[in-house]
This record gives sequence, C-alpha cells and structure tokens, in this order.
Amino acid sequence: MRRKAALLRVAIPLTIAGLLLSGCAGGADPEPAGNSGAPSGPSGTLKVNWGGFPQSWAPGQSIEPGYLRVPYETLTTLGADGFTVEPWLATEWEQTPTDLTLTLRDDVTFHDGTPFNAEAVKINIEYVRDNGGQFSGALSGVDSIDVIDETHLKINFSRPAPTFLTMLTQRNVPIASPAAIADASVVTAPVGTSPWAYDESASVQGTKMAFALTDDYWGEEPGFAGVELFGIADDTAATAALLSGEIDITDTEDDQLPTLESAENAELITYPAIRNNIVFFDRGPGGVFEDVDLRKALCYAADATGYKEIDSAVLDAPQQHFIDGEFGNNPDIVGYPDSSEAAAAFKAAGSPAVSATFPAAPFNKQQLEYFVDGMNQLAGVEVTVQELAVPQFLSDWNSGKYPLGVGNNPQIAPYDWYATWFAERAFSNPSGTESAQLKAAAQAAVAAGTTEEAQGLWAEVMRIIIDEEALACGFTVQSEIIAWNADTVSGVEQPTEAWEQNLVNYRDLKPVG
Repeated sequence: MRRKAALLRVAIPLTIAGLLLSGCAGGADPEPAGNSGAPSGPSGTLKVNWGGFPQSWAPGQSIEPGYLRVPYETLTTLGADGFTVEPWLATEWEQTPTDLTLTLRDDVTFHDGTPFNAEAVKINIEYVRDNGGQFSGALSGVDSIDVIDETHLKINFSRPAPTFLTMLTQRNVPIASPAAIADASVVTAPVGTSPWAYDESASVQGTKMAFALTDDYWGEEPGFAGVELFGIADDTAATAALLSGEIDITDTEDDQLPTLESAENAELITYPAIRNNIVFFDRGPGGVFEDVDLRKALCYAADATGYKEIDSAVLDAPQQHFIDGEFGNNPDIVGYPDSSEAAAAFKAAGSPAVSATFPAAPFNKQQLEYFVDGMNQLAGVEVTVQELAVPQFLSDWNSGKYPLGVGNNPQIAPYDWYATWFAERAFSNPSGTESAQLKAAAQAAVAAGTTEEAQGLWAEVMRIIIDEEALACGFTVQSEIIAWNADTVSGVEQPTEAWEQNLVNYRDLKPVG
C-alpha cells in the first residue's frame, strides 16, 4: 500500500494581484471534447462514498465540494498553482472597482437542454445573493446585473469587490439550470453543465445518486463514463465496501488506517482541506455571548493548541483563520494560546452563569467535547454537546438555532470571510450585530480595493475580529484522508481547489484496466 501526504500548501494568493486578474483572463480556454483523453473514451462507473447526501442541491446551499463538483461547474477556476484565476464557463473578464464584465462560453448547454447564457448566470448569482443561504453574504455587494447579450453580462457592485473572481472559483456560485431553479426541482435533482448529468432512474433515494455522461459536454472527456455517490456513514462499513470493490473511493478517519494500510489494494492521500473555528452566534444585545470578556474566557478555555496534541488529523492550531503566507494573515494577532488566562477573563466578565448547547457531527464531536471540557472548568459554565446527523449538522450548525458552533470556514479571501460570518447582514451572523469599530475597519479595507494598503487594512479587520472582539477562535487546520481501491481506479491526486474537503480530481481519474 502506498500513502501520499500532501504538504500544508498555501494554495492561496499572497497579494491582491494574485486575488484579482483585471482585464482579460490569463490562460487558455479548456480544450473542447475530442482533443485529448484516452483513445477508447470514457468507460466504467466511478463509485464514491462521502458518507451522506446534501439536504439541498440548490446553488448557494451548504453542499460539500465532493458532491457539488460532480454535476456543477463554476464560472472561473483555480490553476494548477492553486491561486491563479483561470477561465472556465467564463472565458474573459474585465473588472473595475465598481463592476465586472464577463464573457461566457457560447457552446454550453445545461443537462436539461436549457441554454447556458448571460441570463442564466444572472439568475444564479441573484438566487444565491437573495436566498439567505450560507454564501449570500459574500454576494451582498452585488447591486445589479446587466445582461448585455447572450455571452456578456456586467455585474455592478455597491462597493469594491476585489476578490470576486476568486470567490467564483469556489462553491459559492455553482451554475445551475435556471429552469430547475424556477420550478425548485434543483433542490432534489441537480442540473448543471458538467460531464455527468443526474440520472434519477438509476438512483436509490438515501442510498445512491447516479450521474451519467452527457452526449454533448462542451469540454474535455473525463476518464469515467459515470459517477455514483453513496451515503455510507459508518467508516468501518465504508472501508469494507472499498476493499471488496463495492466502492472505489471513500473519505476515512484515523481509526480505519490500520486496516487500510495493511490492505494490498488500498491507497491513501492526506491533504489539508478543512479549517474550522468557534463562532459565537448569539452575541447580540441580551445574547448568551454578548459580553466580549466572556467570549475571550471561553476562547482561552477551549485550548485549540492542546487539542492539536491529541488529534493526529489536526495539522496546525493557528491563532487566526488565514495562515502564514495568505492574504489576510496578520502576524501581530495574539489570539488565545494560553488556557491559564481563562479564569482572569471570566472574572472580568463577572463570572456569569452560562448555559449553551454546542451542535456536533460524528466527524467533529471529539473536538467539541474537548473544547467543552475546558469551558466547563469555569465555575457556572455549562455547555453541552448535542450530536446531530451529518446532513442536519451541515444545515443547522450556523443557522442561528444554536448560540455557538464549530464548523468549516472555507473562505480563501478576507473579504469573503468577513462578509460571510461577521458583517451585520451576513447570513452566518444571525444576531445581526456588528460593532462600529469592525464596520469602519471593513469599510476602509473594502474601499482600498486592490491597492497596496489593502493588505494592512484587512489585517486590521482580522485583528479586531479575533483579538479585540473574540468573535472567532479555536482555529484548527485539519486534514482530509481519502482512500481508494488501486485495483479499480487510478490517477487520484490532491485537488487544486483550495480548502475543499471530500474531494478528488474527478476528471483526471481513470478505470484500471
């Protein structure tokens, strides 16, 4: 058995110039079908298990990348270096501080036959912006969209959006059929533009979702003719299915490694894919976590640094969201590395009685229980962990149903992280609370656009969020472990998409033999 461990790669822009390519897009268009690929063409069905299914396939909902990138495509993509924005459904662009003009491919059709055009893109962006989903906040600066013609549209911003093109490479705005959006069928039946279209007749509800190769895909042919997604939640059962050949790929956990590493037909790759942290949602007036000193006390008590020592899946426990080398990183942030400081901060808060529920999923329950053990050492604090099924956790943990939570923060640009979690109108800020200090700092950073001073201004926003107001803490960088059956599939590598879990390079994979 061979195991590949990817480095903690900073596949993120180091400067504003890397975040935004103004004017025409760099790089060539993706090759059309027929120009490459195996001579025999796509064959076989790739069987993949990510442990469950999305509760909704609608654009802008919390769809993990391993699901989303089967039926859907994005307007732009990241290059092999992990940060250069390159063409995909959009072929060229020109951006100013107030607008972005996109040129679209003219040879794309949705799986249901609906034309892909400027109107379709407009509908998708407006749908994500207006539906109150996880990614609405990042699109709140979109003021209006003008359809120029079938292949051109202009997005008008109410404020500068220097990272908009980078955001479009992520799962914020997967492009779905406007017809499926209009009749709401997209919630249960995804309709995109990828090589594989959802096949309801070959699917089994709650067990398997089947996707079949389309006849008229615009791009390069993939290696597999079909993809089937499975929902085997039990890791031991998933390992058994992998080794027997019932499935080809699965995500897995540390406790399965002895079995997988001893198997002759199993291979593994580990790569940094998840960064999560505590967010205090109920922080408005009268909220459980209104008091900043209380938030600081719990941040100290959670002791993410200590947790790193007991969980081998944790690659790092930084004191901020953006790691060294990323745009948005602030080396002056202190954070909450010393758990012995918790008592003093709690005393400064008045030693209040605190009762709260922490939602957890099977994959992060251990981490939350560790955090809670530390928090509950403070007299009068009673935080409990409530385990939810994975689909329920993904839809509820940051919805406002719970006063605090820990979950994946996939944003790769500081504006997007701020706009998603901390801005007054952010979807994941159910309290609707934003301090005057934070708002003013963010407005200054946004106004700086792509200038050299933007880096320092965004670094200050990050300092206020973490050191001044303790809105987020307990940061960890965690690995994704992917296992595959080497007798059935080849070509598995770390995906180029930054900070995306449950994902493989689907299109590069080929059947063995």
